[in-house]
Amino acid sequence: MDHYDAIVVGGSFAGLSAALSLVRARFCVAVIDAGSPRNRFASASHGFLGSDGDNPATILDRARSQIAAYDGATLISDRVIVARPEAAGFQVETETGRTARGDYLILATGVSDVLPDIPGLATHWGESVIHCPFCHGYEFGGGPLGVLATGPASLIQARVIPLWGPTTLFVDGKVELSDEDRGDLVARGVTIEETPVVAVEATGRGLDGVRLADGRLVETVGLYLAPKLVMTSPLAADLGCTMDETPLGPVVKTGADKQTTVDGVYAVGDMARMPHSVTFAVADGALAAMSIVHRRVMG
Repeated sequence: MDHYDAIVVGGSFAGLSAALSLVRARFCVAVIDAGSPRNRFASASHGFLGSDGDNPATILDRARSQIAAYDGATLISDRVIVARPEAAGFQVETETGRTARGDYLILATGVSDVLPDIPGLATHWGESVIHCPFCHGYEFGGGPLGVLATGPASLIQARVIPLWGPTTLFVDGKVELSDEDRGDLVARGVTIEETPVVAVEATGRGLDGVRLADGRLVETVGLYLAPKLVMTSPLAADLGCTMDETPLGPVVKTGADKQTTVDGVYAVGDMARMPHSVTFAVADGALAAMSIVHRRVMG
């Protein structure tokens, strides 16, 4: 059975960032990745310094190549299905039957987005149906935008999105607006649409608009929503890590050093923070790696 200083489960932005800092500290590190990053639906990643507009898969391929060049780095394409503590460190087992041990365990398995069951949403998710205007907003060129309500977080979106273009809030029966809410939204130039949404329609990659139950098509070039989040992997729960509940779903509770409530287990990226972005994920990974190095040195 192979033994590593650290095992990183999940090889997207957060996991690879952690691995890079660790191998540069001459740690022996395994990154085990199932190959399904959260932003695989997007053709471009925006707002990431030095790679603005690059395809996220291209960025990850470049990162993997750079990490693989270091002594001590092992990149494994597989899915970890079991992780358990041992007397010293942790043991993991993969879908293909591989086992490995590590002194430290970094979870970077991410979250998955649960979209409302509305025709057209999933088809255009990551391109013209999105969740973050900082990542995908400028490219809509100031055209008409929409916010599809999913819960209280949608009111925050509706207040912010007008910075990127004229905005319609599609209430869709998911939020109750107080008189104060309505006044505030109208003052920001937001159109409030109460008629239920039945579909999102598009010609090609761009949206034509949002179809309502009364037959109207509201022109919308980009549609924002705050989807519910679920853990992509059960490993954190299986290990006994404490969760923090958020309006969108649970995230793994960590300290400032990114260690979870289970000693020796760290969690990074979208599964362990709010808000989410590639930049934050990379920072999380680097922070966890530095924390582990300092822990080993200082005891």
